[in-house]
Amino acid sequence: MFGRRVNRRTPGRFHTRVINSGTQAAIQVHYRASKVKQYFKEGRALRTETTINDTRDFRIGRRVTPENWEALLNIGHDINQRLLDHQLDACACAPDATLLERVVLPSHNHDGLPAPGLRFGDPRTMALLACLCSFQHLFAGLTNRSLRELIAGIIPGYTARQMTYDPRRPRRKGFIQRIPRTHHYQLTREGRRLAVFFTKTYTRIVTPALAELDPALPTEIAKRSPLAVSYRAFERAIDDRIKQAAIAA
Repeated sequence: MFGRRVNRRTPGRFHTRVINSGTQAAIQVHYRASKVKQYFKEGRALRTETTINDTRDFRIGRRVTPENWEALLNIGHDINQRLLDHQLDACACAPDATLLERVVLPSHNHDGLPAPGLRFGDPRTMALLACLCSFQHLFAGLTNRSLRELIAGIIPGYTARQMTYDPRRPRRKGFIQRIPRTHHYQLTREGRRLAVFFTKTYTRIVTPALAELDPALPTEIAKRSPLAVSYRAFERAIDDRIKQAAIAA
């Protein structure tokens, strides 16, 4: 988020706070003496702002000069934009047909290595993509261990052996990439967009729609679902047309 490398020897505090005060939610991400925060300004508009309390956090001098001032402005704008870009990727996430085909079917990556398909509807695939959508990766980074803990919360009994295989698929599909000289990964912009699209489609459309179309759904419940009412009317109309065709024959 801040465009800086952090290791065990980096001084300072690094943490994220999510504040809920009624409906006025806020998020604060702290990097050493600086932070970026988001909140609703007077309940009317989302505000994103970066506060730099120590210019040396970003290797900029403390003297008030035009050069230092311009450098601080650029850093603040870049931090704000990174956060907003990741959030906007979750809004406009629908891929084109060619890209969708490349993701769900086996293919080869830019290095010529085989990239197994991410099959839509497969439980492990959907759990993997849903966990990639977690915004905690923006702040804490993405590792095999952190990803495994999230997936194990969805799939009981998820093993370390499965974890050694599963990240290979989104990596070769271009969803994630390794941060140089670290064991951490980060989502690519396209990877976040596609992971959000698959997860939203599966959890908000496919799963609830199939439940509403279940023939065993009690009639009193089906009557409360416009989709179930329309589909059952369609089925009756088709049955009537088949009966009429059989009589005419």
